[in-house]
Amino acid sequence: MHRRLPKTPLPLYAGAMHDLHRQAAEHHELAAQAHRTAAEHNEKGDNETGNWHLKRALEYSNRAYELAKEAHNKSGRIETLS
Repeated sequence: MHRRLPKTPLPLYAGAMHDLHRQAAEHHELAAQAHRTAAEHNEKGDNETGNWHLKRALEYSNRAYELAKEAHNKSGRIETLS
């Protein structure tokens, strides 16, 4: 049986960091899903729709990268402040 730890509120910066990482993970998943959909369309010969999904995948991937970079930069600033 797993023992649950009591929930304690995260410091404000930790909550923001968690949110940035969560958003980055969501965008990574959206990018992966768009890639899978693009592959399905390309296999069926529907290259126009496949290319549209590839562009969406790139947008999601770029946003995930920016969010992860922002989280990393903020965590670096937090470490230097303490």
